[in-house]
Amino acid sequence: MNKTINILGFFTFIFFIKVFSTAYANEDFNLWLQDFKKSAIKKGISKKTVDETMKDAKFLSKVIEYDRFQPEFYEDTYTYIKKRTNQSKVKNGLFLYKKEKNIINKIEKKFSVEKELLLALMGIETNFGKYLGKMDIISSLATLSFDKRRSAFFTNELLILLKLIDENVIDKNILYGSWAGAFGNFQFMPSTIKGYAIDYNNNSDIELKKIDDSFASAANYIKKIGWKKNQPCFYKVELKEEIPEKYLNSSAKKIVNKRKVKYFKKYFKSIEAQNLNDSMSSAIIIPDKDIIPGAKNLKPAFIVFENYERILKWNRSLRFALAVCTLQNKFKNEI
Repeated sequence: MNKTINILGFFTFIFFIKVFSTAYANEDFNLWLQDFKKSAIKKGISKKTVDETMKDAKFLSKVIEYDRFQPEFYEDTYTYIKKRTNQSKVKNGLFLYKKEKNIINKIEKKFSVEKELLLALMGIETNFGKYLGKMDIISSLATLSFDKRRSAFFTNELLILLKLIDENVIDKNILYGSWAGAFGNFQFMPSTIKGYAIDYNNNSDIELKKIDDSFASAANYIKKIGWKKNQPCFYKVELKEEIPEKYLNSSAKKIVNKRKVKYFKKYFKSIEAQNLNDSMSSAIIIPDKDIIPGAKNLKPAFIVFENYERILKWNRSLRFALAVCTLQNKFKNEI
């Protein structure tokens, strides 16, 4: 009986701690919000837009929870890839392609970006538009701007979004998406919308939840950040123990110590590729090393190329890039 009471007391204590923490966070957030609104106006965004857009902004504690517990931070590579490239995902992608074949083929030709890559990006980002997110993007970005972990990045994204609203590029009333502030079929952040989104169907409105504008914007984005059509992304390798540690990349922030394929071959026990161009620039990644407790230093390992790094520009996650290229290859085998 006493043990039960103690357990109930403990959870009651935790509950009140959360309540008080949220209350203090909300109070501090409201003070931050007033300062942010003044700063946004000083940066040239109209007072009308700032007031109307930010009037319902709220601190979303759930956003902080999501930020601290992302799949990239705890799933091993093979689990991560398997979940995102299964047969159901391929089936759904093929269904969308057959339905929108004409427009997708036109976009592939215009931008010289493989349709399979575009399908893979959309499939992993939103499961082909089925999971666009329901979070209030303004509140999400405001919460992450207020939070200290990546405040500068998200403050800049929020300011860009307010500017896009101010310039009538984006309708503030449709801004519902991911917890991190991403929007549309391909989960564009405000800075990506500003730099790469296009009105492909020329109806004077960029509609990133529609197939034509979203696929064209994604193709424009990946093309402009350097994607090369029909070039490889990665191959799985088995490494010899004597490979110098400096060649083993475990961070997505920057791939270092690149060499030509020919140089790395002496460190391979095996590679799943055939007829690989020895002169291509490449690097070695070991994506589990800094994430999974007890992960082996050399397993799993992959040799990656320039196209792989283009995906990292899209999303700084070693696993995300591996999953995208894996799904792309599965589509190539089906289309």
